[in-house]
Amino acid sequence: MTADTGRWIRNFVDGRFIEPDENHSFDNIDPATGLVHASVHEADATLVDRAMTAARRALGPWSATPVRERTAVLRRAADLVEERFEEFVSAESADTGKPVSLARELDVARAIANFRTFADVVAAAGQESFLTDLPGGHHALNYAVRKPLGVVAVIVPWNLPLLLLTWKVAPALACGNAVVVKPSEETPGTATLLAEVLADAGLPAGLYNVVHGFGGGSAGEHLTTHPGIDGVTFTGSSATGAHVMRTVAPRVRPVSFELGGKNAAIVFDDADLEETLTGLTRSVFANTGQVCLCTERVYVQRSVFADIADGLVERAHTLRLGSPLDEATTTGPLISQKHREKVRGYFELAERSGAKILTGGGVPDMGAELAGGSWIEPTLWTGLTNKDRVVREEIFGPVAALIPFDTEEEAIALANDTDYGLAASVWTRDLRRGHRVAQAMNVGMAWVNTWFLRDLRSPFGGVGLSGIGREGGESSLHFYTEPTNVCVHL
Repeated sequence: MTADTGRWIRNFVDGRFIEPDENHSFDNIDPATGLVHASVHEADATLVDRAMTAARRALGPWSATPVRERTAVLRRAADLVEERFEEFVSAESADTGKPVSLARELDVARAIANFRTFADVVAAAGQESFLTDLPGGHHALNYAVRKPLGVVAVIVPWNLPLLLLTWKVAPALACGNAVVVKPSEETPGTATLLAEVLADAGLPAGLYNVVHGFGGGSAGEHLTTHPGIDGVTFTGSSATGAHVMRTVAPRVRPVSFELGGKNAAIVFDDADLEETLTGLTRSVFANTGQVCLCTERVYVQRSVFADIADGLVERAHTLRLGSPLDEATTTGPLISQKHREKVRGYFELAERSGAKILTGGGVPDMGAELAGGSWIEPTLWTGLTNKDRVVREEIFGPVAALIPFDTEEEAIALANDTDYGLAASVWTRDLRRGHRVAQAMNVGMAWVNTWFLRDLRSPFGGVGLSGIGREGGESSLHFYTEPTNVCVHL
């Protein structure tokens, strides 16, 4: 189904929008309706090269700009996003299909916080120094000077496009780098809108460039294979991350990858029932399960298994699927028909594996207006084990397998029995056990009696198939800068 919107989403290179070429374009689909939302100008290799050239030219003067001036631009950008808050909400909702209420509460609010937080972090950052006694009565002062990494390729996914874009762009620019951004082809809107904001905030031309397109044979490949990049920061699937790593390996470029997850929750029999159910409802179903941190494996101590299963089913039934523009809507569609087919494939696989469906398991009837959207039912299963593919592979939808356990040791072993290692949550009134079990998780982040609660200064990232490196606070500074040690003989 198509609708002539008459709207173009354009590339942004060297401080200006590029006139679109109808022969190099693709459709931006509204996930809620299946209708064409806009036309997107696809960047070719020549345009990506222009973006890289502009970034390299702008890099020198920007890296020499005092930190207080660079961070002032970030603070002005935060103010301007705040002024255009509802415009960003609309763009994010149109691209992703997520409810406007969620876009307000999470995506746009976090974008503003990202700019302000990294302005504060970079402005306050210092370096260690060492006064060293040397043999023979000599002394030396060692200190490090941090320099920008250079021109950074920023590749962001479709699930939290504005949040994750600003999470990378804010520290990169504050540290004195230039960036070339490749948004997901599914969600190009807010990266383009942010170009206007950064220009209005006073960011010099060439420091923020946006090139639209796909991966292989398109803007993504043109960007990651370009000899001018000095590093790549990427959030997305583990398979794509592995491909990007192979691409940049011959030039030995640093990478920061936040990849997939098959995250576990462990619920002990002393957990607060209401608090746990509220937390699990968020961690399983938030953003229609399309968050890398979402929980797809729920391990529950056997004595409270029925209570948790029944309560989570009841909570799932309160979710309201509907138009993203309806303030009462809690749950939007999946990002695309292609992704829905992937999720439905796991529904079929779960059934073949002997799973019992507690709720969901199909495609809802959304009525004529939303019939073309990528809708899926929130789904819970029992009867599966860690041997089943449904429990081992990332699905990235509003789904979870509930599995019983008896002892703490068993729960830890089950939760750690995965190739992924992004996040975990532990639910218990016993804080000693909470600390003990959280520290035993082979993950980058572990929560106790909460989920998705973030201090933006803390390290963020995963292990195993879930990624390489950490971002957030000073961890971001370690990636977006290179230290030069200076040793002075005194």
